[in-house]
Amino acid sequence: MSIAESTQASSPQRFPLVEVKGICKAFGHVQALTDVSLELYPGEVLGLVGDNGAGKSTLIKILSGVYTADAGEIWINGRQVEIRNPLDAQSLGIATVFQDLQLVDCRDVASNIYLGREPMRRIVIDRTKMWKDAEAILSTLRMRMPSVKVDVSELSGGQKQAVAIARALSRGGRIFLMDEPTAALGVAEAEKVMDLVKEMKGHGAGVIIISHNLAHIFGVVDRICVLRHGQVVFKGPKNETTPEAIVAHIVGAAQAARIGSGQ
Repeated sequence: MSIAESTQASSPQRFPLVEVKGICKAFGHVQALTDVSLELYPGEVLGLVGDNGAGKSTLIKILSGVYTADAGEIWINGRQVEIRNPLDAQSLGIATVFQDLQLVDCRDVASNIYLGREPMRRIVIDRTKMWKDAEAILSTLRMRMPSVKVDVSELSGGQKQAVAIARALSRGGRIFLMDEPTAALGVAEAEKVMDLVKEMKGHGAGVIIISHNLAHIFGVVDRICVLRHGQVVFKGPKNETTPEAIVAHIVGAAQAARIGSGQ
């Protein structure tokens, strides 16, 4: 299924694609998330930022079914849902691109895109169809690849990201969670990945992207949510804030300034 088929043209909708309300999560005595609420709309990129340990990856793992929340609600397309495992998340149209990509280096591009979901012709893999479908989805992303038949080990970092994104898109979802997609990439390849995010947004998908790189965040997102010590300390449109203000929220300087001024 192509991205055009799985993500309808962006149009006004009554409900967010994703809405989380009052999410809490603790690991023993460590409170990872406290009363976290946010929304993601069709055709929108939401930047999720914060220092190490702020709770960003925990929230992503709750949405992707790796963890379950201790409290709070998750709404998908205006309907309250339970996400108990990764299969629940996938069935709801949620696809996650983790920082480690989870690719098999010794297998080719097409096999990685359709890993575990290979098209079959009777009892054997229909490799011709798999190659054709892989080429189609990579073409949709406008990402050049030497061939869908080459092993992933031969690809650059940016190309590997494209394979991971293509695999997420091939599952037919509309909600994409990306954890530090440019962390290990050079400048040129990071820009290509940001272009891929814009392509996904242009087809009406909703994307939540975690990144420590504020230049990338301000270059691609529509809104920004800042987590600090597991709590939302800022949430708003990108064009209503600045990188300096976001840094202040991340390190707590904004809160300290308000306390110091008696507000």
